[in-house]
Amino acid sequence: MNTSGEGIARRVAVLFEGHVQGVGFRMTAVTIAQRFAVVGFVKNEQDGSVQLVAEGDELELMQFLDALRASHVSRYIRQERVNWSAARGEFSGFTIRYG
Repeated sequence: MNTSGEGIARRVAVLFEGHVQGVGFRMTAVTIAQRFAVVGFVKNEQDGSVQLVAEGDELELMQFLDALRASHVSRYIRQERVNWSAARGEFSGFTIRYG
């Protein structure tokens, strides 16, 4: 379930570090995001980390991140750098970004 941008209040940007590329991290994030009213993207970074940016209600975002942490990809995460801010309303869905 994705939101059209209405009622979005918060933005969370997370940099996941560890062995997080090549383990289905991005697809898992997209699949889990579909269960929540969140929008944004997930993207591999050149340094081997994965960047996730999501917007939505703060509780939805926290539940989304908890579900991601409870999935099989959690074993590959060594560190998370989390930054909360105001939503910008720039996303219409939750996707994988390339490049």
